[in-house]
Amino acid sequence: MRQVIFGGANSLDNYLARPDGRVDWLRWNDGAAVIMKSVWSTIDTVIMGRKTYEAARSHAKPDGKRKRASANPYPGVTSYVFSRTLPDEAGVTIIRDDVVPFVRRLKEAPGKDICLMGGGELARPLFDAGLIDRVGLNIHPVLLGAGVPVFHAMSRQIDLELEECRPIGDGCVYVNYRVVHV
Repeated sequence: MRQVIFGGANSLDNYLARPDGRVDWLRWNDGAAVIMKSVWSTIDTVIMGRKTYEAARSHAKPDGKRKRASANPYPGVTSYVFSRTLPDEAGVTIIRDDVVPFVRRLKEAPGKDICLMGGGELARPLFDAGLIDRVGLNIHPVLLGAGVPVFHAMSRQIDLELEECRPIGDGCVYVNYRVVHV
């Protein structure tokens, strides 16, 4: 069965972005690039909420040679965006259904692993339903004080087992946890 990986970059005080959604504090480096390449080789599907999708689209850059024909900020992988308000767009599939049954079906379908990008709000019901299998975070040495939280209140405790922890440059630390399903 496919695994769902919840991942992203966060501040030490566990925010994905500033209150206004900006991520100008992120430190991109070679260590982060190596991890991204490794993770991306194991997935073929990305799921995200509307806010993460809009942020990812604003950061994606066309290749400079042609106009972008797709709204998919992650070319080469199937992208599902959970939104009840976005119009349909080429390159991504807008899902208006509840996330839990949809992701349950995705996990049972053939394919590589599934990456849940950002989106603590979208992650909460998936954690509660026991559908997230791994958590990988690039922790940045900054305290934002407020912002978009990585984790929201959940209905139960989620136990994790550390699989990897290593410095990746610029004061950042990568942690990878396996979710302990009981």
